[in-house]
Amino acid sequence: MANMLFVWLPSPLAGKEAWNYVEVRDGAHMFWWLYYADNPSASDLPLVMWLQGGPGGSGSGFGNFEEIGPLNRNLEPRKTSWVQAASVLFVDNPVGTGFSYTERPDGYATNVAMVASDMLVLLRHFFTEKDEFQSVPFYIFSESYGGKMAAAISSELIKAIEQGTVKCKFAGVALGDSWISPLDSVMTWGPYLYTTSLLDDYGLADVNNAAEEVKKAVEQQEFLKATELWSMTESVVEQNTNGVNFYNILTQEPDEKLTSSAGENFIALQTRRHIRPLHSQSLSELMNGPIRKKLGIIPQNVTWGGQAEDVFSYMAGDFMRPVVDIVDQLLAAGVNVTVYNGQLDLIVDTMGQELWVKQLKWEGLPGFNKLRWTALDDPISPGITGAFYKTYKNFAFYWILRAGHMIPSDQGAMALQMMKMITQQV
Repeated sequence: MANMLFVWLPSPLAGKEAWNYVEVRDGAHMFWWLYYADNPSASDLPLVMWLQGGPGGSGSGFGNFEEIGPLNRNLEPRKTSWVQAASVLFVDNPVGTGFSYTERPDGYATNVAMVASDMLVLLRHFFTEKDEFQSVPFYIFSESYGGKMAAAISSELIKAIEQGTVKCKFAGVALGDSWISPLDSVMTWGPYLYTTSLLDDYGLADVNNAAEEVKKAVEQQEFLKATELWSMTESVVEQNTNGVNFYNILTQEPDEKLTSSAGENFIALQTRRHIRPLHSQSLSELMNGPIRKKLGIIPQNVTWGGQAEDVFSYMAGDFMRPVVDIVDQLLAAGVNVTVYNGQLDLIVDTMGQELWVKQLKWEGLPGFNKLRWTALDDPISPGITGAFYKTYKNFAFYWILRAGHMIPSDQGAMALQMMKMITQQV
Protein backbone atom coordinates (compact mmCIF):
# COMPACT_ATOMS: atom_id res chain seq x y z
CA MET A 1 0.00 0.00 0.00
CA ALA A 2 2.78 2.41 0.89
CA ASN A 3 4.45 1.87 -2.47
CA MET A 4 1.22 2.63 -4.29
CA LEU A 5 0.84 5.81 -2.29
CA PHE A 6 4.13 7.23 -3.42
CA VAL A 7 3.45 6.26 -7.03
CA TRP A 8 0.29 8.32 -7.08
CA LEU A 9 1.02 11.05 -4.57
CA PRO A 10 4.67 12.09 -4.35
CA SER A 11 5.39 13.82 -1.08
CA PRO A 12 4.65 16.65 -1.67
CA LEU A 13 4.42 17.30 -5.39
CA ALA A 14 4.88 21.02 -5.97
CA GLY A 15 1.80 22.57 -7.51
CA LYS A 16 -0.26 19.43 -6.89
CA GLU A 17 -0.88 19.39 -3.16
CA ALA A 18 0.07 21.01 0.12
CA TRP A 19 -0.75 20.55 3.79
CA ASN A 20 -0.07 22.21 7.10
CA TYR A 21 -1.21 22.88 10.65
CA VAL A 22 -2.61 26.13 12.00
CA GLU A 23 -2.69 26.80 15.74
CA VAL A 24 -6.14 28.36 15.98
CA ARG A 25 -6.05 28.79 19.76
CA ASP A 26 -3.33 28.17 22.31
CA GLY A 27 -2.69 24.42 22.16
CA ALA A 28 -5.45 23.82 19.58
CA HIS A 29 -4.13 22.75 16.19
CA MET A 30 -6.11 22.29 12.96
CA PHE A 31 -4.87 20.32 9.97
CA TRP A 32 -5.60 21.16 6.35
CA TRP A 33 -4.76 19.33 3.13
CA LEU A 34 -5.06 20.98 -0.28
CA TYR A 35 -5.19 19.32 -3.68
CA TYR A 36 -4.65 21.69 -6.58
CA ALA A 37 -7.07 21.18 -9.47
CA ASP A 38 -5.79 18.48 -11.80
CA ASN A 39 -6.88 20.24 -14.95
CA PRO A 40 -5.17 22.28 -17.71
CA SER A 41 -7.48 25.17 -16.76
CA ALA A 42 -6.62 24.87 -13.07
CA SER A 43 -6.03 28.58 -12.57
CA ASP A 44 -9.59 29.32 -13.70
CA LEU A 45 -11.24 26.72 -11.48
CA PRO A 46 -12.78 27.35 -8.05
CA LEU A 47 -11.48 26.37 -4.64
CA VAL A 48 -13.83 24.04 -2.75
CA MET A 49 -13.47 23.46 0.98
CA TRP A 50 -15.01 20.18 2.17
CA LEU A 51 -16.35 19.83 5.72
CA GLN A 52 -17.21 16.39 7.11
CA GLY A 53 -19.91 15.61 9.65
CA GLY A 54 -20.00 13.94 13.04
CA PRO A 55 -18.93 16.22 14.61
CA GLY A 56 -15.67 14.30 14.65
CA GLY A 57 -15.60 13.00 11.07
CA SER A 58 -12.40 13.74 9.17
CA GLY A 59 -12.40 15.46 5.80
CA SER A 60 -8.75 14.56 5.20
CA GLY A 61 -9.65 10.92 5.75
CA PHE A 62 -13.25 10.05 4.96
CA GLY A 63 -14.09 12.91 2.59
CA ASN A 64 -10.77 12.51 0.83
CA PHE A 65 -10.41 8.75 0.46
CA GLU A 66 -14.06 7.64 0.63
CA GLU A 67 -15.81 10.42 -1.27
CA ILE A 68 -14.21 13.10 -3.45
CA GLY A 69 -10.40 13.00 -3.27
CA PRO A 70 -8.12 11.92 -6.14
CA LEU A 71 -7.60 8.43 -4.70
CA ASN A 72 -9.91 5.94 -3.05
CA ARG A 73 -9.18 4.00 0.12
CA ASN A 74 -7.21 1.43 -1.91
CA LEU A 75 -5.12 4.27 -3.36
CA GLU A 76 -6.57 3.78 -6.82
CA PRO A 77 -7.48 6.85 -8.91
CA ARG A 78 -11.09 7.96 -8.41
CA LYS A 79 -12.88 8.64 -11.69
CA THR A 80 -15.35 11.00 -10.02
CA SER A 81 -12.84 13.00 -7.98
CA TRP A 82 -13.74 16.65 -7.56
CA VAL A 83 -10.08 17.55 -8.10
CA GLN A 84 -10.70 17.35 -11.86
CA ALA A 85 -13.02 20.37 -11.61
CA ALA A 86 -11.75 22.33 -8.58
CA SER A 87 -8.92 22.71 -6.15
CA VAL A 88 -10.11 20.92 -3.02
CA LEU A 89 -9.26 21.89 0.55
CA PHE A 90 -9.93 19.31 3.25
CA VAL A 91 -9.94 20.63 6.81
CA ASP A 92 -10.10 18.37 9.85
CA ASN A 93 -12.65 20.36 11.81
CA PRO A 94 -13.50 20.89 14.69
CA VAL A 95 -10.26 20.77 16.67
CA GLY A 96 -9.59 17.15 17.65
CA THR A 97 -10.94 15.71 14.39
CA GLY A 98 -8.74 13.59 12.12
CA PHE A 99 -5.17 14.86 12.37
CA SER A 100 -6.28 18.03 14.15
CA TYR A 101 -5.62 17.88 17.87
CA THR A 102 -5.74 19.72 21.14
CA GLU A 103 -3.06 19.56 23.80
CA ARG A 104 -5.58 19.82 26.63
CA PRO A 105 -9.30 19.28 27.29
CA ASP A 106 -10.27 22.96 27.15
CA GLY A 107 -9.14 23.03 23.53
CA TYR A 108 -12.28 21.32 22.24
CA ALA A 109 -15.08 23.38 20.72
CA THR A 110 -18.43 23.22 22.50
CA ASN A 111 -20.66 24.96 19.95
CA VAL A 112 -20.74 26.03 16.30
CA ALA A 113 -19.82 29.62 17.18
CA MET A 114 -16.51 28.35 18.55
CA VAL A 115 -16.09 26.09 15.52
CA ALA A 116 -16.61 29.06 13.21
CA SER A 117 -14.17 31.21 15.15
CA ASP A 118 -11.49 28.54 14.87
CA MET A 119 -12.10 28.09 11.15
CA LEU A 120 -11.78 31.82 10.52
CA VAL A 121 -8.31 31.73 12.07
CA LEU A 122 -7.40 28.84 9.78
CA LEU A 123 -8.81 30.51 6.67
CA ARG A 124 -6.98 33.74 7.43
CA HIS A 125 -3.73 31.78 7.59
CA PHE A 126 -4.55 29.69 4.53
CA PHE A 127 -5.40 32.58 2.22
CA THR A 128 -2.30 34.43 3.39
CA GLU A 129 -0.05 31.41 2.83
CA LYS A 130 -1.71 30.49 -0.47
CA ASP A 131 -2.47 33.98 -1.75
CA GLU A 132 -3.00 32.72 -5.31
CA PHE A 133 -6.43 31.58 -4.10
CA GLN A 134 -7.52 35.03 -2.91
CA SER A 135 -8.96 35.85 -6.34
CA VAL A 136 -10.44 32.41 -7.06
CA PRO A 137 -14.15 31.70 -6.35
CA PHE A 138 -14.27 29.96 -2.97
CA TYR A 139 -17.09 27.56 -2.10
CA ILE A 140 -17.78 25.65 1.09
CA PHE A 141 -19.30 22.19 0.55
CA SER A 142 -20.39 20.11 3.49
CA GLU A 143 -22.04 16.94 4.66
CA SER A 144 -24.20 16.15 7.68
CA TYR A 145 -23.10 18.07 10.79
CA GLY A 146 -20.55 19.68 8.50
CA GLY A 147 -23.45 21.63 7.00
CA LYS A 148 -24.40 23.06 10.35
CA MET A 149 -20.80 24.15 10.83
CA ALA A 150 -20.61 25.43 7.24
CA ALA A 151 -23.58 27.73 7.79
CA ALA A 152 -22.01 29.23 10.91
CA ILE A 153 -18.60 29.52 9.24
CA SER A 154 -20.11 31.22 6.18
CA SER A 155 -21.84 33.76 8.39
CA GLU A 156 -18.57 34.69 10.08
CA LEU A 157 -16.64 34.60 6.82
CA ILE A 158 -18.76 37.27 5.13
CA LYS A 159 -18.17 39.53 8.15
CA ALA A 160 -14.43 38.88 8.04
CA ILE A 161 -14.29 39.66 4.32
CA GLU A 162 -16.15 42.94 4.90
CA GLN A 163 -13.72 43.81 7.69
CA GLY A 164 -10.74 42.86 5.55
CA THR A 165 -9.40 40.26 7.98
CA VAL A 166 -9.79 37.41 5.45
CA LYS A 167 -9.02 37.97 1.80
CA CYS A 168 -10.99 35.63 -0.42
CA LYS A 169 -13.71 35.58 -3.06
CA PHE A 170 -16.48 33.75 -1.21
CA ALA A 171 -18.92 32.45 -3.81
CA GLY A 172 -21.34 30.23 -1.91
CA VAL A 173 -22.08 27.42 0.51
CA ALA A 174 -23.57 23.99 -0.22
CA LEU A 175 -25.31 22.09 2.57
CA GLY A 176 -25.36 18.36 1.86
CA ASP A 177 -27.67 16.12 3.92
CA SER A 178 -27.08 18.73 6.59
CA TRP A 179 -28.12 18.84 10.24
CA ILE A 180 -29.60 22.35 9.92
CA SER A 181 -32.85 21.63 11.74
CA PRO A 182 -32.32 18.45 13.77
CA LEU A 183 -35.89 18.33 15.04
CA ASP A 184 -37.36 18.39 11.53
CA SER A 185 -35.23 15.36 10.71
CA VAL A 186 -36.25 13.42 13.80
CA MET A 187 -39.95 14.26 13.42
CA THR A 188 -40.03 12.87 9.88
CA TRP A 189 -38.19 9.60 10.55
CA GLY A 190 -41.43 7.78 11.31
CA PRO A 191 -43.38 8.91 8.22
CA TYR A 192 -40.37 8.36 5.94
CA LEU A 193 -39.74 4.84 7.21
CA TYR A 194 -43.44 4.03 7.11
CA THR A 195 -43.82 5.08 3.48
CA THR A 196 -40.75 3.04 2.51
CA SER A 197 -42.15 -0.13 4.15
CA LEU A 198 -39.65 -0.11 7.00
CA LEU A 199 -42.17 0.46 9.81
CA ASP A 200 -45.54 -1.08 10.52
CA ASP A 201 -48.32 0.74 12.35
CA TYR A 202 -46.95 -0.23 15.76
CA GLY A 203 -43.45 0.87 14.80
CA LEU A 204 -44.70 4.17 13.41
CA ALA A 205 -46.46 4.90 16.69
CA ASP A 206 -43.34 3.98 18.70
CA VAL A 207 -41.02 6.17 16.63
CA ASN A 208 -43.43 9.10 16.57
CA ASN A 209 -43.89 8.92 20.34
CA ALA A 210 -40.14 8.92 20.90
CA ALA A 211 -39.73 11.84 18.50
CA GLU A 212 -42.36 13.82 20.41
CA GLU A 213 -40.19 13.59 23.52
CA VAL A 214 -37.28 15.05 21.55
CA LYS A 215 -39.57 17.84 20.39
CA LYS A 216 -40.55 18.73 23.96
CA ALA A 217 -36.91 18.99 25.01
CA VAL A 218 -36.00 21.18 22.03
CA GLU A 219 -38.99 23.44 22.62
CA GLN A 220 -37.87 23.82 26.24
CA GLN A 221 -34.33 24.65 25.04
CA GLU A 222 -32.99 21.60 26.88
CA PHE A 223 -30.56 20.69 24.13
CA LEU A 224 -28.34 18.20 25.95
CA LYS A 225 -31.45 16.32 27.06
CA ALA A 226 -32.72 16.51 23.47
CA THR A 227 -29.49 14.89 22.26
CA GLU A 228 -29.98 12.03 24.73
CA LEU A 229 -33.60 11.61 23.66
CA TRP A 230 -32.51 11.69 20.00
CA SER A 231 -30.22 8.78 20.79
CA MET A 232 -33.11 6.92 22.41
CA THR A 233 -35.28 7.60 19.37
CA GLU A 234 -32.62 6.06 17.15
CA SER A 235 -32.71 2.96 19.34
CA VAL A 236 -36.49 2.80 18.89
CA VAL A 237 -35.98 3.06 15.13
CA GLU A 238 -33.42 0.25 15.16
CA GLN A 239 -35.65 -2.00 17.25
CA ASN A 240 -38.63 -1.53 14.94
CA THR A 241 -36.77 -1.76 11.62
CA ASN A 242 -34.48 -4.67 12.46
CA GLY A 243 -31.48 -2.36 12.36
CA VAL A 244 -32.04 -0.07 9.38
CA ASN A 245 -28.93 1.73 8.15
CA PHE A 246 -29.37 5.40 9.06
CA TYR A 247 -27.08 6.43 6.21
CA ASN A 248 -28.80 4.48 3.43
CA ILE A 249 -32.07 2.67 4.04
CA LEU A 250 -31.45 0.15 1.25
CA THR A 251 -28.12 -1.13 2.53
CA GLN A 252 -27.64 -3.17 5.65
CA GLU A 253 -24.56 -4.97 6.86
CA PRO A 254 -25.26 -7.66 9.48
CA ASP A 255 -22.19 -6.71 11.50
CA GLU A 256 -23.25 -3.06 11.54
CA LYS A 257 -26.42 -3.66 13.53
CA LEU A 258 -26.12 -1.87 16.83
CA THR A 259 -27.68 -2.57 20.15
CA SER A 260 -27.01 -0.52 23.23
CA SER A 261 -24.87 -2.27 25.80
CA ALA A 262 -25.84 -2.40 29.43
CA GLY A 263 -24.53 0.65 31.24
CA GLU A 264 -23.46 2.39 28.02
CA ASN A 265 -24.26 6.10 28.11
CA PHE A 266 -25.83 7.83 25.15
CA ILE A 267 -22.61 9.62 24.16
CA ALA A 268 -20.78 6.30 23.86
CA LEU A 269 -23.66 4.80 21.90
CA GLN A 270 -23.84 7.76 19.52
CA THR A 271 -20.13 7.80 18.85
CA ARG A 272 -20.41 4.10 18.05
CA ARG A 273 -23.31 4.83 15.70
CA HIS A 274 -22.08 7.96 13.98
CA ILE A 275 -18.35 8.46 14.57
CA ARG A 276 -16.92 4.97 14.18
CA PRO A 277 -18.45 4.39 10.72
CA LEU A 278 -16.29 7.31 9.57
CA HIS A 279 -13.23 5.56 11.03
CA SER A 280 -13.31 2.06 9.56
CA GLN A 281 -10.37 -0.16 10.37
CA SER A 282 -9.05 -0.05 6.81
CA LEU A 283 -9.29 3.76 6.63
CA SER A 284 -7.66 4.15 10.04
CA GLU A 285 -4.80 1.87 9.00
CA LEU A 286 -4.31 3.91 5.84
CA MET A 287 -4.36 7.26 7.65
CA ASN A 288 -2.18 6.17 10.57
CA GLY A 289 0.21 4.25 8.31
CA PRO A 290 1.22 5.37 4.82
CA ILE A 291 -0.59 8.72 4.90
CA ARG A 292 0.90 9.74 8.22
CA LYS A 293 4.35 8.81 6.92
CA LYS A 294 3.77 10.76 3.70
CA LEU A 295 2.60 13.92 5.46
CA GLY A 296 5.62 14.00 7.73
CA ILE A 297 4.30 16.70 10.08
CA ILE A 298 1.98 14.75 12.38
CA PRO A 299 3.19 14.92 16.01
CA GLN A 300 4.29 11.61 17.44
CA ASN A 301 1.57 11.57 20.09
CA VAL A 302 -1.26 12.33 17.62
CA THR A 303 -3.33 9.54 16.09
CA TRP A 304 -5.74 10.16 13.21
CA GLY A 305 -9.21 9.96 14.77
CA GLY A 306 -7.78 9.58 18.26
CA GLN A 307 -9.77 12.50 19.70
CA ALA A 308 -12.90 12.10 17.54
CA GLU A 309 -15.14 10.74 20.29
CA ASP A 310 -14.17 13.63 22.56
CA VAL A 311 -15.05 16.08 19.78
CA PHE A 312 -18.56 14.63 19.64
CA SER A 313 -18.88 14.55 23.41
CA TYR A 314 -17.91 18.20 23.89
CA MET A 315 -20.38 19.29 21.19
CA ALA A 316 -23.29 17.22 22.55
CA GLY A 317 -25.00 20.19 24.19
CA ASP A 318 -25.09 22.05 20.87
CA PHE A 319 -26.00 19.06 18.73
CA MET A 320 -29.78 19.48 18.57
CA ARG A 321 -29.75 23.27 18.30
CA PRO A 322 -31.06 24.45 14.88
CA VAL A 323 -29.30 26.97 12.65
CA VAL A 324 -32.14 27.75 10.23
CA ASP A 325 -31.86 31.40 11.27
CA ILE A 326 -28.25 31.47 10.08
CA VAL A 327 -29.26 30.10 6.67
CA ASP A 328 -31.87 32.86 6.50
CA GLN A 329 -29.22 35.46 7.30
CA LEU A 330 -26.96 34.10 4.57
CA LEU A 331 -29.74 34.27 1.99
CA ALA A 332 -30.66 37.80 3.07
CA ALA A 333 -27.01 38.80 2.70
CA GLY A 334 -27.02 37.56 -0.88
CA VAL A 335 -24.86 34.49 -0.29
CA ASN A 336 -25.47 31.65 -2.76
CA VAL A 337 -26.91 28.80 -0.71
CA THR A 338 -27.52 25.28 -2.02
CA VAL A 339 -29.21 22.43 -0.18
CA TYR A 340 -28.72 18.93 -1.56
CA ASN A 341 -30.00 15.65 -0.17
CA GLY A 342 -29.88 11.92 -0.84
CA GLN A 343 -33.15 10.11 -1.50
CA LEU A 344 -32.17 7.13 0.68
CA ASP A 345 -30.81 9.06 3.66
CA LEU A 346 -32.63 8.50 6.94
CA ILE A 347 -30.55 10.38 9.50
CA VAL A 348 -31.16 13.63 7.58
CA ASP A 349 -34.12 12.64 5.44
CA THR A 350 -35.27 14.82 2.57
CA MET A 351 -38.72 15.25 4.13
CA GLY A 352 -37.14 16.98 7.10
CA GLN A 353 -34.98 19.18 4.89
CA GLU A 354 -38.00 20.36 2.96
CA LEU A 355 -39.78 21.21 6.21
CA TRP A 356 -37.16 23.65 7.41
CA VAL A 357 -36.73 25.13 3.93
CA LYS A 358 -40.45 25.92 3.94
CA GLN A 359 -39.94 27.77 7.24
CA LEU A 360 -37.37 30.18 5.79
CA LYS A 361 -38.18 33.87 6.10
CA TRP A 362 -36.17 34.61 2.95
CA GLU A 363 -38.07 36.96 0.67
CA GLY A 364 -37.42 34.78 -2.36
CA LEU A 365 -39.10 31.70 -0.88
CA PRO A 366 -42.53 32.26 -2.53
CA GLY A 367 -40.82 32.51 -5.91
CA PHE A 368 -38.81 29.37 -5.22
CA ASN A 369 -41.94 27.48 -4.16
CA LYS A 370 -43.75 28.41 -7.37
CA LEU A 371 -41.10 26.75 -9.50
CA ARG A 372 -41.39 23.20 -10.75
CA TRP A 373 -38.27 21.13 -10.45
CA THR A 374 -36.08 20.14 -13.39
CA ALA A 375 -34.83 16.61 -13.99
CA LEU A 376 -31.14 15.83 -14.49
CA ASP A 377 -29.91 12.76 -16.30
CA ASP A 378 -27.52 10.45 -14.51
CA PRO A 379 -24.14 11.27 -16.14
CA ILE A 380 -23.29 7.57 -16.31
CA SER A 381 -26.68 6.45 -17.66
CA PRO A 382 -28.14 9.03 -20.06
CA GLY A 383 -31.91 8.79 -20.17
CA ILE A 384 -32.06 7.65 -16.54
CA THR A 385 -32.99 10.36 -14.05
CA GLY A 386 -30.19 10.99 -11.56
CA ALA A 387 -31.55 14.02 -9.75
CA PHE A 388 -34.02 16.88 -9.71
CA TYR A 389 -33.21 20.48 -8.90
CA LYS A 390 -34.72 23.92 -8.45
CA THR A 391 -32.88 27.22 -8.33
CA TYR A 392 -34.25 30.70 -7.71
CA LYS A 393 -32.15 33.81 -7.17
CA ASN A 394 -29.44 32.77 -4.68
CA PHE A 395 -31.03 29.53 -3.45
CA ALA A 396 -30.99 26.04 -4.96
CA PHE A 397 -32.15 22.58 -3.90
CA TYR A 398 -30.96 19.28 -5.40
CA TRP A 399 -32.75 15.97 -4.84
CA ILE A 400 -30.16 13.25 -5.55
CA LEU A 401 -31.71 9.89 -6.42
CA ARG A 402 -30.39 6.47 -5.36
CA ALA A 403 -28.06 8.13 -2.85
CA GLY A 404 -27.94 7.98 0.91
CA HIS A 405 -26.24 10.29 3.38
CA MET A 406 -22.80 10.18 1.73
CA ILE A 407 -23.87 11.28 -1.74
CA PRO A 408 -20.42 11.29 -3.42
CA SER A 409 -19.85 7.72 -2.19
CA ASP A 410 -23.21 6.50 -3.48
CA GLN A 411 -23.55 8.57 -6.66
CA GLY A 412 -20.12 9.94 -7.47
CA ALA A 413 -20.79 11.04 -11.05
CA MET A 414 -24.01 12.82 -10.12
CA ALA A 415 -22.30 14.53 -7.18
CA LEU A 416 -19.50 15.75 -9.45
CA GLN A 417 -22.02 17.06 -11.98
CA MET A 418 -23.90 18.85 -9.20
CA MET A 419 -20.69 20.42 -7.91
CA LYS A 420 -19.92 21.74 -11.39
CA MET A 421 -23.41 23.22 -11.63
CA ILE A 422 -23.22 24.86 -8.21
CA THR A 423 -19.81 26.33 -9.03
CA GLN A 424 -21.18 27.62 -12.36
CA GLN A 425 -18.99 25.46 -14.60
CA VAL A 426 -21.90 24.00 -16.59
